Amino acid sequence: MSTFKGFSDKETFTQIPDAFFHHILNESDDLREIKVTLYVLWRIAHMESRSKSLCRSEIVADDAFMGRISESDLDAGLEKSVERGSLLRVTNEEGGFYFINTPRGRAAAKALEEGDWRAAARDVSHPPRERPNIFRLYENKIGLLTPMLAEELKDAEKIYTEEQIAYAFDEAVKRNKRSWKYVEAILRNRKEELDGKEQDRRDPEKDRRRYIEDEYSDFIEH
Repeated sequence: MSTFKGFSDKETFTQIPDAFFHHILNESDDLREIKVTLYVLWRIAHMESRSKSLCRSEIVADDAFMGRISESDLDAGLEKSVERGSLLRVTNEEGGFYFINTPRGRAAAKALEEGDWRAAARDVSHPPRERPNIFRLYENKIGLLTPMLAEELKDAEKIYTEEQIAYAFDEAVKRNKRSWKYVEAILRNRKEELDGKEQDRRDPEKDRRRYIEDEYSDFIEH
């Protein structure tokens, strides 16, 4: 066993329902069930698809995870999780789709069982890569990230540069205003200031061109 060096300040986080600790960790003595349930929670929590499910073949394709568990133990863990009710399974030729037993998971599983593939549409899932820097900044500077807020952060990352985002988070911390709304306000104000300066720079250039065109219009060929 390799020595764990500890968590870094750039860690990403996975939300674990409290019920996992109350009903699975306390009641189950099967390490396969616990390990597989945690793995599925982790994978699904980091998915961006509208319908969040995990196929057995996608689990088997994760060499890092399968290097520590056999396929027979994986199947036993999945079976126990389905029996307990923490996971839902819709069978297919690849071994089944697995959903977390939440209202959203139940609705997606039902849609798939009824043949509504559009409602249960999803992209092929891969183990999550390092999350966007804006997520790490939020978790390091403010706190726990919720799925709804994650969508807002993704939108902001498309609008603002990394430098602007880092500056806004730092300013919010300096002013002891640790909330996304405050960070967002700083970002908007900063962008408006920069856009205003850019407009001020352009206007004299536009006026100069207009003056030249008016002054020498008789000599300019159209």
